[in-house]
Amino acid sequence: MLSPRSAEVVRATLPVVGGAINDITAVFYPRMFAAHPELLRDLFNRGNQAAGTQKQALAGSIAAFATALVEHPDERPDAMLSRIAHKHASLGVLPEQYPIVHEHLFAAIVEVLGDAVTEEVAAAWDEVYWLMANALIEIERRLYAEQGVLAGDVWSTWVVAERVEETGVTATFRLRPADDSAEVAPFRAGQYVSVRVPLPDGARQIRQYSLTDAPGARERTITVKREEGDPAGEVSNRLHDTVRVGDTLEVSAPYGDLVLDDADGPVLLASAGIGCTPIVAMLKQLVEDGHRAPVIAVHGDRAPDAHALRDERAGLVGKLPAGTDLTWYEHPEQPWPAERTGLVDLSDVELPEGLHAYLCGPLPFMRSVRAQLIERGVPASDIHYEVFGPDLWLAAA
Repeated sequence: MLSPRSAEVVRATLPVVGGAINDITAVFYPRMFAAHPELLRDLFNRGNQAAGTQKQALAGSIAAFATALVEHPDERPDAMLSRIAHKHASLGVLPEQYPIVHEHLFAAIVEVLGDAVTEEVAAAWDEVYWLMANALIEIERRLYAEQGVLAGDVWSTWVVAERVEETGVTATFRLRPADDSAEVAPFRAGQYVSVRVPLPDGARQIRQYSLTDAPGARERTITVKREEGDPAGEVSNRLHDTVRVGDTLEVSAPYGDLVLDDADGPVLLASAGIGCTPIVAMLKQLVEDGHRAPVIAVHGDRAPDAHALRDERAGLVGKLPAGTDLTWYEHPEQPWPAERTGLVDLSDVELPEGLHAYLCGPLPFMRSVRAQLIERGVPASDIHYEVFGPDLWLAAA
């Protein structure tokens, strides 16, 4: 991993660089987009840029990677790298884009920290960057190869075969390959695809949506929640307002590392809001596999009329021999049990030994559920999560 001298320098300067990393990323992105406007137009999520969440996620990942290098020099933080690499692969990120990031990131470091960036400090952090970048490039190369595509060539054309209005703000799109003879990449329950959408200003913005099909399906089914604000909701609103049956969409190969283990033991699937989508795919897999151990499906939502895929989810849980379906609503329709009004509370839920938990939803929800599970004795290593958008869990760690 890090050379001994670089490890010593990074350990000594980590408080300074880590403390300034948000200022560094605030300089980095405008520099890079000024030099390469096509990256903001066609690759980076403009909504995340406007909200500042991408900046926070990048800062968190760099700080976490550097910390791991100096605190655990014989280990590589593969879980963090895998999550980033899957997202990059779904966007079609190329190896030649890493030198672009390097150029503008290090210029931003020098601009923010000034004389504190000696040649020795610059060389040590350069080593950190390329250790992380080369690891991601290698993982992404493998991910592309697994899907049988050239690096970055992840896109294919799909036709909207059906559109279903799930709630007032969510719609399901069932897609089939535009070429009926085309080979369809396999996927695992819990994975997502990217959808690349042309916008009126000429941009082609990309968003990720979890697949709700059972593994092995030839179709691709996504459920899209209409997001508020511009540019935060520019893609979801475009899909809701303009895409109808017979239209085509550019869709990536499937990626994502939140997938069910092959174990036959007890499972807890916890979701909130539109986080229900990968959970539905996992339930379909469990049903198809004839899973007989306990499955606890937990969901939190604002109100029943906001709960997308509610009936489908309940039907799937009902097909499991030891399935339990528990839902909390903040504003329920009456009659509704008081103990399941408000936020998800697992204090009275029986948790079997050997439980593996899978979480998807807003970050505060997942933090709360994870804390409750750990307090109840579930090992942190057995709690898995998926974040829609930039992974701010790292940034807040």
